[in-house]
Amino acid sequence: MAIRLPLICLLISVTAIAADLTPERYWNTALPNTPMPNSLRHLFKPDFLDDKSTSVQVGKKGVNVNAGKGKPGGGTAVNVGKGGVHVDTGKGKGTHVSVSGGKGHGGGVDVHTGKPGKRTDVGVGKGGVIVHTRHKGKPVYVGVKPGPNPFVYNYAASKTQLHDDPKAALFFLEKDMVPGKVMSLRFNAEDGYNGKTAFLPRGEAETVPFGSEKFSEILKTFSVKPGSGEAEMMKKTIEECEAKRVGGEEKYCATSLESMVDFSVSKLGKDRVRAVSTEVAEKNAPMQKYNIAAAGVKKLSDDKSVVCHKQKYPFAVFYCHKAMMTSVYAVPLEGENGLRAKAVAVCHKNTSAWNPNHLAFKVLKVKPGTVPICHFLPQTHVVWFNY
Repeated sequence: MAIRLPLICLLISVTAIAADLTPERYWNTALPNTPMPNSLRHLFKPDFLDDKSTSVQVGKKGVNVNAGKGKPGGGTAVNVGKGGVHVDTGKGKGTHVSVSGGKGHGGGVDVHTGKPGKRTDVGVGKGGVIVHTRHKGKPVYVGVKPGPNPFVYNYAASKTQLHDDPKAALFFLEKDMVPGKVMSLRFNAEDGYNGKTAFLPRGEAETVPFGSEKFSEILKTFSVKPGSGEAEMMKKTIEECEAKRVGGEEKYCATSLESMVDFSVSKLGKDRVRAVSTEVAEKNAPMQKYNIAAAGVKKLSDDKSVVCHKQKYPFAVFYCHKAMMTSVYAVPLEGENGLRAKAVAVCHKNTSAWNPNHLAFKVLKVKPGTVPICHFLPQTHVVWFNY
């Protein structure tokens, strides 16, 4: 018990000051010697929350919506408070504000900025604030109906996944990780809702319902239609978070950066910890052939690790699991179009507890527990390890 006290004290002390810290500062406080991967840093400022987007602030005195471009007078400001609604339309570019007791939000305020099909809708009602950003008529949700998550190892591959899922190409055998080896790969940074889902601060994330028993409430919170593609994707993520563990694996779905840090620190400690992701110069590189560069492969870790896979959800959710008997590698890749990638690969030495029909076994034509199975990490995923 005495050996665990320092770690427990660390978690208590870090948690005690969490309310006063931004997610990035929380990271720096908990892990002062661990650089944050760019894949996580980018989740603080996605495209729809940068200087050219709409920001929403919710406080005790009401709701402030600024649809400008980061410049004074550059857009529309909407203030909703106890005293009513105030609209400043800036340059007069069509803002519509309605205050009613309509059916949409159970009564409240609806704000529409911009032209139909290329606008931001903000609904303020009893359930809170809902923001939908639209770009030239395209919905926020994109993508085909997902198959089983290949990074959840108790699922069998679907009939079409072997041929249709680009992630199938990410699996390979450890013996093939040598300079000159050619692999056809696609590194796609878009995971989920246009790849633009952002972290919520833990205080906000903990107020949002999450779990299968609350699914109807979740759909209402995000104004998602039951049975839609968005709804199916969200349901799949929740089911994966609630699925039973594989073997002795410890798993956790982190709904904030802070909770991801806490889980990883609880499994690895805070000293000599690294967190790394695959880095590709091009955001969404096409499927192409890559050579493992002559510079060679570097083993980063050869023990336990925590791997966090970004899920498809309206805000950033990561499926994290602690895996024993794993190796982590840095693999330099050179694409046939000249694109370079600093890929991260995780190799699992013991796959005996995996579903025998898992995608990796189908792709590689091997059986569970016979050889180490490796996979490259997509750009939005993170692996933690001790060095």
